[in-house]
Amino acid sequence: MTKAAQQYIRPKDIDNRSTFWQRLTWRLEAIAWDVIYWWPMKALGPDRASNFLGWLFRSLGPVLSQHKTVHRNLQLAFPDMGEEEREQIARQAWESVGRTAGELPHLPKIDPYDGDRVEVIGAEHLDAIEASDRGAVIVSGHFANWEVLGAAICRRPVDCLITYRALNNPYIDRRLNQVRHDYGIGVLAPKGAGTRELMRALSAGRVVALMNDQKFNEGLAIPFFGHNAMTAQGPSRLALKYGVPIVPMSTRRTGPARFKVTVHTPFTPEITGNSEADLIASVKRITAFVEEEVRANPGQWFWQHRRWPKDAWKSAGIT
Repeated sequence: MTKAAQQYIRPKDIDNRSTFWQRLTWRLEAIAWDVIYWWPMKALGPDRASNFLGWLFRSLGPVLSQHKTVHRNLQLAFPDMGEEEREQIARQAWESVGRTAGELPHLPKIDPYDGDRVEVIGAEHLDAIEASDRGAVIVSGHFANWEVLGAAICRRPVDCLITYRALNNPYIDRRLNQVRHDYGIGVLAPKGAGTRELMRALSAGRVVALMNDQKFNEGLAIPFFGHNAMTAQGPSRLALKYGVPIVPMSTRRTGPARFKVTVHTPFTPEITGNSEADLIASVKRITAFVEEEVRANPGQWFWQHRRWPKDAWKSAGIT
C-alpha cells in the first residue's frame, strides 16, 4: 500500500461566507495564537508546557460556564458519586485539556516508537491491518491527548485517512494541520466535507480513523451511561458497507507529555440480513467501548461538551 501524499483539505463554505471584518479578525487571532500561545509553549519544552497549561486550566476551568456542564455530565454518568469527588474529576478534566494544549506544539517530537514518552500496546493489530490491504475503520474518543493516536497510527506506518473538525479560523486551522502532518499524518478529511474521501479510501483498501464519542444530532439514540445519547453511525455504516473490521483505540496519560496508547482487538460487525439491527448493534458496541474507557479513567475524558440532550438532565433531576 502506497503512502498518500500530504494534503490539506478544508470545507470551502467556511471561507466563502466570511466578510472582510471576519477575515481581519482571523488574522489578528492567528497573530495572538502565535505570540501568546504557540511560541511561548514551544520555548518551554514539552514537560513544562504540559505542566503549566495543565495547572492554568485546572485553576481557571472551574470559573467558566462550561464547568457547570462538566458537573451535570458527571452527575448524569455517576449519580452515586459525591460532590467532592465530582469536583475533583472535573478539575482533572480541565487539567487534561490544558496539558493537551501545552503538548500540541511538541507533537512532532513525541514519537510513539522512538523514545520513552509513549508506550503502544497492541501495535501488532495495526501491522496486521496494513499487511491485509483490506482497509479498516479505526474508532476512538477524546481520551487524554487524543492527538497522539494519529502519530501511533501513521508512524507504524499505516496508510490512514483521519477525520478532524475544521476550525473557523483558516490560518489557525492550517497551522494545526501542519503540525499533524509533521508528526506523520498524510491526509486529513474535515468532518462534513470528507465523506467521499473516506469512501474512496476504503474502496482503495486504505484505513480511515474517526472519533465516535461526541454528540451527533442526526445520529442514533444509543444508551451511554444508561441515558440515550445521539451517536454518529458513520464508522459502523462504513465498516458494514465495505466489510472491514473496526479497530478501537484509546490513549491514557501517564505523565507530562507521556502516554499509553492501546490498540484494542479489532472486531467485524455482524451481518445478519437485518441492516438496521446490524448497524445499531455495531454502534452500541463502540459506545460500550467508549463508556468502559471513560469509567476506567474519568479525569481524562472531554466532559466539557454536551454529550447528552438537556432532556436527559431534566429527567434525572439535574439543574
